[in-house]
Amino acid sequence: MKELLNISCRELRDKIAKGEIKSVAATEAVFEVIKRCEPTVGAYLQIFEGEALAKAAEVDKKIARGERVGTLAGVPIAIKDNMCTTFGATTCGSKILEDFHSPYNATAVGKLLSADAVIVGKTNMDEFAMGSSTETSALKRTVNPWDVSRVPGGSSGGSAAAAASGMCFAALGSDTGGSIRQPASFCGVVGLKPTYGRVSRYGLVAYGSSLDQIGPITRNVSDCALMMNAIAGYDPADSTSVDEKTAPVCDYLEKIDQPVEKLKIAIVPQFNAGADGQVRKALNEAINVYKKVGAEIIEVDMSYLDYAIAAYYVIATAEASSNLARYDGVHYGYRTAEPKDYIEVYTKSRAEGFGKEVKRRIMLGTYALSSGYYDAYYLKALKVRNLIRGDFVRVFERCDCIMMPVAPTTAFRIGEKFDDPLKMYLSDIYTIAVNLAGVPAISIPCGFDEKGLPIGLQIISPAFSEEKLLRTARMYEKETDFHKQTPQGRLTTN
Repeated sequence: MKELLNISCRELRDKIAKGEIKSVAATEAVFEVIKRCEPTVGAYLQIFEGEALAKAAEVDKKIARGERVGTLAGVPIAIKDNMCTTFGATTCGSKILEDFHSPYNATAVGKLLSADAVIVGKTNMDEFAMGSSTETSALKRTVNPWDVSRVPGGSSGGSAAAAASGMCFAALGSDTGGSIRQPASFCGVVGLKPTYGRVSRYGLVAYGSSLDQIGPITRNVSDCALMMNAIAGYDPADSTSVDEKTAPVCDYLEKIDQPVEKLKIAIVPQFNAGADGQVRKALNEAINVYKKVGAEIIEVDMSYLDYAIAAYYVIATAEASSNLARYDGVHYGYRTAEPKDYIEVYTKSRAEGFGKEVKRRIMLGTYALSSGYYDAYYLKALKVRNLIRGDFVRVFERCDCIMMPVAPTTAFRIGEKFDDPLKMYLSDIYTIAVNLAGVPAISIPCGFDEKGLPIGLQIISPAFSEEKLLRTARMYEKETDFHKQTPQGRLTTN
């Protein structure tokens, strides 16, 4: 079983398609790991063992009959629980949606099913994706599989923890301000935030509509490319999805092992200086690896990045205030018991159903949008967003990509930042600007700190350049073995 679990998604898919491995055997192996690790890690909110084994058996039968199968045939995959599914509940880690059952599948989920993937469960997350540690989930606590005294990152902490601990071969997460990349970094796996509009948002429960993007979390870069082949593309059901005539979708795996010629990398010294010393050391060592394979390194100034946190938390909370207005105790979701009147239905349902962090962000957003403050806060934040986007455009005129840390530190201890919102918000200082600009970025493992906790390298590239971005990441991966190291057997505190 150990040998089976250590192979990649790509290799597993190929072996299943050739009949060398049964999907049922791979799925059973994953559930054995879930039974062993899930009580400690707490990555899943829902597990679909019966349904997954039935789907795996169906894939095996199709292959035995010589029928054509999808690009993820028989591969066990997890889904973050803010993506609508007709199976199980869609909770967003919140009490207010604890019993909500969607009548339709999110487009990304539908694409996985069409690709013959086996969905093993839905993963835990910060409530409505609002958090950087998965501690705001109202339903469960998730820990980091490298050290159970530490957070897995957030908001896609469940997906990253499941992928890192072998409880799935890959997972889907969502990224509003770093929620794929930061947990991927903390858990020592690969996480890709695609260009805004590259993957359909239809069926993704909205936090910040102009920022949210679905993306894959995997154990290596090639598997990330494989997942992108399954989920990327235009969707007429999503008004923010980009037409493939404007930005064609390519085969992300086709040239994955071809190095990017004359690669030019930008670094932002004054911005990177805020990271922990061990994180900066790992970043510099990664840059040296690229130098050895022929990349040119240039230093650039991106002065507007200093304002990203402020702009993001005005824009994101404003959009959250609008998006979460629908949870009113009337249409669907949690409803308070025995209300006195309709006002109480609304106020008590929201007060009892939402957690502390969600309420905080709704209030911040409502304030920013209120009469007399709209111009001073929201409109000004939008102007700063354009300046940040302009910074990226100018830098990409001179280089292929930008490299910086994913987070200023490695995974912090559970509870360490929970009662200090500003300290928690600053955990995303290196990831937020990417969402404001709408460009793609990836986190790949690039080392460990003195406590043995993973460190991630963030690579950012121009809009709709995921193919080159993945090849750039793969160049580093081929020269190192950080992505091959796992926390298996290390589910103890340091």
